[in-house]
Amino acid sequence: MLDFLDVPARAAGPRWTMVVLHGLGDSLAGWRWLPDALGLPWLGYRLVNAPDHYFGGWSWYDFAGDPRPGVQRSRRRLAALLAALEAEGAPPERTFLLGFSQGCLMALDAVLRHPRRLAGAVGISGYVHEPETLLRELPPAARTQRLLVTHGTHDPLIPLAPVRAQIQQLQRAGLDVTWREFPKEHTLAGEAELTVIRDFVAAGGPRG
Repeated sequence: MLDFLDVPARAAGPRWTMVVLHGLGDSLAGWRWLPDALGLPWLGYRLVNAPDHYFGGWSWYDFAGDPRPGVQRSRRRLAALLAALEAEGAPPERTFLLGFSQGCLMALDAVLRHPRRLAGAVGISGYVHEPETLLRELPPAARTQRLLVTHGTHDPLIPLAPVRAQIQQLQRAGLDVTWREFPKEHTLAGEAELTVIRDFVAAGGPRG
């Protein structure tokens, strides 16, 4: 099982959860600011550490070699985490995924392979793992899944154009993907990007 930290919702009511997946070399501690920044009192959070040590942080897969074994391993662990959340009272339809960089790849992979529709997924500054294979293996629930993918026009680590082409490929296949570009590097574009994320999540939440 993956290490995680739960941040409970501030408001009473049915349990809604956002699973947060960090980027390469980071940890769950790097995203403890997110609940306050989004300011959605009905939403709780499960901040998750990736499984592999990486220079004082953590990694979801081997970015320098063959990523497939790590992606497949992390995919299984995220599926187990989502099953555990459901057993705790957070069903898929009240669960969001959000990931940055490597976490973006894993969030998109996990949500589009899940047999049931989740509340939504947000991918920030990442890319899609083997989109052709993913599209061949999509379960029916993926056709109704809400996705938001954001990227920086000045990203020096993951260039914009190939990711944009991947998202267009998913859109042409009929997937519900909202794509937003921001004038940023490999980071989060402050309140401008947070507003887009907040609005997307709220639209899939209890009053959306």
